[in-house]
Amino acid sequence: MGVIRLQHASVPMPIGGNDEARAFYNGILGMEEVAPPSSLDPDRIVWFKAGDAGHEVHLFTDEGHGPNAAQHLCLQLDDIGAMRTHLETLGVPIEEPVKIHNRPRFNVHDPFGNLIELTQITGDYQEA
Repeated sequence: MGVIRLQHASVPMPIGGNDEARAFYNGILGMEEVAPPSSLDPDRIVWFKAGDAGHEVHLFTDEGHGPNAAQHLCLQLDDIGAMRTHLETLGVPIEEPVKIHNRPRFNVHDPFGNLIELTQITGDYQEA
């Protein structure tokens, strides 16, 4: 018995934010949209694949609740430099967090103010 992996993370969005979610997560970050279960209201939720191992990001409508300063989603990239260039070209503001050894990273915000950390893992984060 034990945890195998993180299957998904849920991120809040305002009611009616589905198209903005698609424009950012699919259009800007390039994440593929997947259909949520038919038992869920498609007007209140949008799901995206995060890689090919079954990981997902779920955006859900949440009345009156917004992001907080520390809560965030971290997405691992295969080429952080290419993503940075892509986002800069699109005019997406980039924030620089504290550096971590072998974890080049930067932060962006989705259209709803949610903090997203983008990183590439290049080795052990413990410095020798």
